[in-house]
Amino acid sequence: MASSRRDLAVRASVDQGLLSPTEPVVALLDTAGIRASAAALTSAFAAVTDAHVLHAFAVKAAPLVPVLRLLHEAGLGVEVASPGELALARAAGVPPGQTVLDSPAKTPAELRQALALGIAVNADNLQELARLDALVASAPTASPLGLRVNPQVGAGSIGALSTSTATSKFGVALRDEGARKAVVQAYLDRPWLTRLHTHTGSQGVPFALMAEGVGEAYALAEEINRAAGRQQIDTLDIGGGLPVNFTSDEETPTYAEYARLLADTAPGLFDGRYRLVTEFGRSLLAKHGTVLARVEYTKTSGGRPIAVTHAGVQLATRTVYAPESWPLRVLAYDSAGRPRTGETTVQDVAGPACFAGDMLATSRELPLLHPGDVVAVPDTGAYYFAHHYAYNSLPRPGIHGFTVADDGTVAFATVRTPQTLAEIVADSGGAHADALVRQAGGEREEAPGSAGRAARLP
Repeated sequence: MASSRRDLAVRASVDQGLLSPTEPVVALLDTAGIRASAAALTSAFAAVTDAHVLHAFAVKAAPLVPVLRLLHEAGLGVEVASPGELALARAAGVPPGQTVLDSPAKTPAELRQALALGIAVNADNLQELARLDALVASAPTASPLGLRVNPQVGAGSIGALSTSTATSKFGVALRDEGARKAVVQAYLDRPWLTRLHTHTGSQGVPFALMAEGVGEAYALAEEINRAAGRQQIDTLDIGGGLPVNFTSDEETPTYAEYARLLADTAPGLFDGRYRLVTEFGRSLLAKHGTVLARVEYTKTSGGRPIAVTHAGVQLATRTVYAPESWPLRVLAYDSAGRPRTGETTVQDVAGPACFAGDMLATSRELPLLHPGDVVAVPDTGAYYFAHHYAYNSLPRPGIHGFTVADDGTVAFATVRTPQTLAEIVADSGGAHADALVRQAGGEREEAPGSAGRAARLP
């Protein structure tokens, strides 16, 4: 079970010195769990369709090259939304034919690069289609090209993550006046436009709403193909966003449940006429990541115990700033990495940052924590420790994948090394320490590419 592997990994992290007084926070990834999620996704869709399906992992969920390589070896592609994410995918060895570029703000340079490589591109809006017109006319490309639409089916419980609201920034809003007709005409004017993209799902979005959004995209594809008198659209990119259960170790909902719901909602989607693309991210990684942090101090304030740890807003940014939407579990271990047992006490678990709201959990019932103990924060494999927030210049933690042998032996592999203080200084302009002093003294340090230019005031 994943929980027993986690317990063994916590103990081994202490025994092997990954977590120590000098390295008081570390992140772990369960390699076997990640492989199992990838297998569950592919088998779920294979059970309902014989059509070709590219499962493109949303790189934003875990922009780590070793993770992308692991998923690629498990048969997944990638969905990227920036030049940085594309660079990570290429470094992981993911080929262009298994890469999809989505972004609401692609530059001409990004589009040219994607078309030159043969990467699939989903345009976000009609202005971007016009930009693609010129690029496609100027040079041949093997890139499959599509358009993202917003079916405007409504929001889930987390507004900031709801992508199919009436005013979402993503895609062409289908229910706006004249929009659907314009989308159909855009396809008829562009025989090379062969894909249709929508993305309704995300954390907090109910299954029925996700399926409704996919059903709307399928209906639009059918309408366009009828208008074209042929199957112009041959691929539907139905997005991802399967919600994750953050309340227990149970992995619910499942890919199999979602695939069956889609098959019931839009059976024609799976009858073999369309290739499919999915873009799952959080659901593939979240349950397989755990943050470990040492308890540095304990205190009492207003009669309530507080454990001050080294994991807070720099890792669990969403939880700290929006705890109602992103609550996390906290598990208690002793200083040797063994699960703490015994009577529980209501207490707060605080992070290291210098503001009052930096709390991993408040009023949480846990065995009373002591200095030197370890807190584990499960379900953090996506969007948590891979997205560092440099508040107080706190360093990025080391990330390690782990496997557990049949005899319980834990082996670790480095995914990302801990950030050093020298790297923090370098990232913060350390090489330009005197730049503003020289500027104040009348000297001007030209930025790269600015030679021969000077600011002029009227």
